[in-house]
Amino acid sequence: MTKTCAELFQGMECTIIGDGSEEVAGLAFRSDAVCSGDMFFCIVGNVVDGHSFAQDAIDRGATSLVAERKVYLADATDVTEVVVADSRKAMAGAAAAFYDHPSEGFSLVGITGTNGKTTTTYLVEHIAEVAGNRCGVIGTVGNKIAGIVEKSDHTTPESPDLQKLFARMRDAGCTVVTMEVSSHALDLKRTWGTDFAVTAFTNLTQDHLDYHHTFDDYFEAKALLFSAAYPARRVINIDGAWGRELLRRCTEAGDEVITTGFDTTAQIHPLEVAFEATRTVATLEVRGARVEVSYPLVGRFNLENVMTAFGCALSLGIPTDVIVRALATMPPVPGRLEQVPAPAGAPVTVYVDYAHTPDALAKAIASIQALSAGRTIVVFGCGGNRDASKRPIMGQAALAADLAVVTSDNPRHEDPRAIIDDILAGMEGAEGFIVEPDRRAAIAAAIAAAEPGDAILLAGKGHEDYQLVGDEVLAFDDRQVAAEELIRAFGETEND
Repeated sequence: MTKTCAELFQGMECTIIGDGSEEVAGLAFRSDAVCSGDMFFCIVGNVVDGHSFAQDAIDRGATSLVAERKVYLADATDVTEVVVADSRKAMAGAAAAFYDHPSEGFSLVGITGTNGKTTTTYLVEHIAEVAGNRCGVIGTVGNKIAGIVEKSDHTTPESPDLQKLFARMRDAGCTVVTMEVSSHALDLKRTWGTDFAVTAFTNLTQDHLDYHHTFDDYFEAKALLFSAAYPARRVINIDGAWGRELLRRCTEAGDEVITTGFDTTAQIHPLEVAFEATRTVATLEVRGARVEVSYPLVGRFNLENVMTAFGCALSLGIPTDVIVRALATMPPVPGRLEQVPAPAGAPVTVYVDYAHTPDALAKAIASIQALSAGRTIVVFGCGGNRDASKRPIMGQAALAADLAVVTSDNPRHEDPRAIIDDILAGMEGAEGFIVEPDRRAAIAAAIAAAEPGDAILLAGKGHEDYQLVGDEVLAFDDRQVAAEELIRAFGETEND
């Protein structure tokens, strides 16, 4: 499959220097990934400027360049250059054109927010499948094409990778695709040129301020998905001020909006709720009608996710009775309040959850407390080379548990003890916590400290099966480690 330079940039403001009929065999934004006949995009990043790698790209076989300024190359007079104002936006638009605008071939649901994106995408996928659709999923846990799971490197891939993935989903016959849309991806224009059927907002709490710097900037990045650049039907959780601001903007723009939340003015909100150990039973008001739902997910925050997914499904035209039927058979979401198999007769319960923000941690602890008659013990840490300002707030949030075990969580290139010290700054003067930097030892310590009837929450890593330490990727899965430590403490699992 090839396209000409002129075809890729049709309708875009640009200056083509050279042969506009030059055939493009592929798209690349890293010079070390260039293949013969590729178009190389000179991306201006926060650390490096892709213009500096233009010559290397040419040497590796690139026959065309996209740049924000004229690039002067040695012995490359036959190279076609496309000069644009924004190379990231140009790359996204060209990628969509290269793969024949694949997002137009299915109904795409884009879900953004700090917490709940993964669970909501899985909920929408399951509902759509029960409704008879073949589905795709793009997100943190991985990508799925018609049920086949693949690992992913980013929550939302770079635009050439994203459009290629869309094309594979289209070609596999997917009719509904659900995607987590990160604030980074929106700010970096990875989704530019993508056609959404529905965009949804879950919530906004502290995270990624190392990148966005302020809450306002973080919100504005999320809000891009609800701007005129991405026309779609909207689903918005209005429990928080940020959601209400989004609703105001979308209403002013004349968008079709379904509101969700515990707020009684929301079009989808709960009337009655019973949180049980293994499921939730609720009566929802759905646009004026009473709807009874029962689903095998637990916790208040999962009810928020269910209501958002309900709104997305309605926006896709899926009937209410089909949505209710699908929710009743919802499978567990990897690493999202996932219960660890325990030996028969084990007196404690262990859950694993991805909660890695203060709000998510507080909600996960509250959910465990509502499910358990005993004490709640939480094991948690904070990632290195990420938003350090949330670390003491995470420490404060963890104090809601009866016992907190502070440990390491993907320290990357930071000293794990220094990260822990940042967390402890929010726990100063408090009791009810211990420190164990080794994560396996921390999990073992939590199990050893538990009494019959207690519940343990392992927070922060969820589905991840690795630990990032320096440049190393070490095998480590909270679920597996916890299962091993439970066996060590109580004997073989009930399945053995």
